[in-house]
Amino acid sequence: MYYSDLALILSYSLDKLYGMNPVASATDPNGPLFHKGWYHLFYQYNPYSAVWGNITWGHAVSKDLIHWLYLPFAMVPDHWYDFNGVWTGSATILPDGQIVMLYTGNTVDGVQVQCLAYPANLSDPLLLDWIKYPGNPVLVPPPGIGVEDFRDPTTAWLSPDRDRWRITIGSKVNQTGISIVYETVDFKSYELLDGVLHGVPGTGMWECVDFYPISMTEANWRDTSVNIRDIKHVLKASVKDLTSDYYALGTYNPFENKWTPDDQELDVGIGLRYDYGKYYASKTFFDQNKKRRILWGWIKETDNEADDIMKGWASVQSIPRTIVFDKKTGSNILQWPVTEVEDLRSEVVEFNSVKLGPGSIAPLEVDTASQLDIVALFDIDKDAVEETVEADVVYNCPTNGGAANRGKLGPFGIVVLADETLSEGTPIYFYAIKGASGEVETHFCADELRSSKAPEVDRVVYGSKVPVLNGEKYSLRSLVDHSIVESFAQGGRTVITSRIYPTKVINGASRVFLFNNATGVNVTASVKIWKMDSANIRHFPFDRL
Repeated sequence: MYYSDLALILSYSLDKLYGMNPVASATDPNGPLFHKGWYHLFYQYNPYSAVWGNITWGHAVSKDLIHWLYLPFAMVPDHWYDFNGVWTGSATILPDGQIVMLYTGNTVDGVQVQCLAYPANLSDPLLLDWIKYPGNPVLVPPPGIGVEDFRDPTTAWLSPDRDRWRITIGSKVNQTGISIVYETVDFKSYELLDGVLHGVPGTGMWECVDFYPISMTEANWRDTSVNIRDIKHVLKASVKDLTSDYYALGTYNPFENKWTPDDQELDVGIGLRYDYGKYYASKTFFDQNKKRRILWGWIKETDNEADDIMKGWASVQSIPRTIVFDKKTGSNILQWPVTEVEDLRSEVVEFNSVKLGPGSIAPLEVDTASQLDIVALFDIDKDAVEETVEADVVYNCPTNGGAANRGKLGPFGIVVLADETLSEGTPIYFYAIKGASGEVETHFCADELRSSKAPEVDRVVYGSKVPVLNGEKYSLRSLVDHSIVESFAQGGRTVITSRIYPTKVINGASRVFLFNNATGVNVTASVKIWKMDSANIRHFPFDRL
């Protein structure tokens, strides 16, 4: 593994450090921040078993977001207000450098409350010790909100007068997912603002809500409190009933405590997703070190031999991604792996102008193809597209049979983690359709129907539409890490994470293929493939201090 199994490594290694059960697991990324030269990642962790319970905050640090060092637990469930778990939380860095950590505690009676913690020693770059505020909890469920429907406070942002801080918390009323807003001066006393920041009927419980500005003109980010011209605000919710992270772009009016989506049809919970694969409970933070916003996400297991609780807790973290506004479309964000991951690149091979006729497949000679960074560009025969009157008209990645289903203009792409005979493999592909209007619509898909010979695994096809603008080639990037494939189409407009369990492509047997399974178009592909070194993930060397 070169990176994305971070949380799983943390689980087993912390067992060695603390003498606990080796079948431990970690999930939601919590409170990420940058402090005195170190990136900090906290995460939900059960030190005793690979099932849900005993929720503790694990802690790891890195200089570069790639190589990580484990630290002792940051917080454990040791008070009545978090007896049943130290749940999801977020960090806020104040103008004077103070760090405020708000998190959800699950009380001894199963009530979700919000709690305050802060570093014991702000001068400590590692932030080893945390103090829970003696007056916890600082927030309890307000009237009309269920005691089990009040969780996951966001990073705070400043009010219009910049004399108060605001946070939002996810909840629901009946089946309407909502985000409610509180205002505070000192993070100890709060006022609930009227109404809701936003709500969408039929979406159910919103958890792990995130809310942040995005510049429409600048490549570099501003901090969470910015609200000026040329700014959109992203509202994201982890929709519990769908186990998916939905986001929307919109306009924030702080005077009315309202956020309005740009497009009602692409509202939170019914429109765009961060990731169309196995990806949930994500959290962003503003990296003041490099002026960028970084996204973390949780990749769940998909092994059906385990029960639902086990599946949810034997999990890993994604490779961190940057987020920027897509200036070309104006209607979505772009996600991309942090540039630091490229430091793991080693040998590179290139395949230029590979001709793929209808129904063809071409092996790519790459040794030990289980840790790779793949960048591929595809040109399709424009004349054939123009001459095509209609092609499929309607298409949907999850329901149209995967890469084996042939149409005039698709599918075409790559197959990763495949054996030589293609009895196992995961196609990552584009599928274009053309309606009576003459418009071409492109879908980006990941086919896991034959990813594994194992009997008890999910067999699904993930994906969604992806904008491909005039003059653009079809482009994808896939980060392959043994059992995880994170794929980015068109510079990160659409992203899919696959969690798979190959049985034949182990011990150096993995292969990569190009394919064109369309019936009516030729495709030309150019590919660069880097082998990836492994990240250095270990205990912090306290004995060397």
